[in-house]
Amino acid sequence: MTNRALLQILFAAILLSLLAYTVWASNQQPVWQWQGWRGPDRHWTIATLIDAYYGFLTFFVWVCFKERGWLSRVLWFVAIMALGNMAMASYVLWQLQKLPPGAPASDILTSRSEPAR
Repeated sequence: MTNRALLQILFAAILLSLLAYTVWASNQQPVWQWQGWRGPDRHWTIATLIDAYYGFLTFFVWVCFKERGWLSRVLWFVAIMALGNMAMASYVLWQLQKLPPGAPASDILTSRSEPAR
């Protein structure tokens, strides 16, 4: 199976599961009546957490593209899932720091790390 097919399956699953959970949560309570973890409105809190972690997973897919070594991928996965946006911001800052002087910031999006030795 190609990387493209794997990505299509992953992001189709994310989209369909988010749509399904959002429809289900909407049938439990309108989003504008959300009040937090307690009572019947916990469904929107769970939907928000699912959405956040899918965002973390999406960012991690990019990290997998950037990082060639399995150890660094695993460590970044743990950091992203445990620390969320703090780890993601750290990763982007680290990538920006590694850019050569004068290189455009957009280079961090497509350049890959050196292979692990």
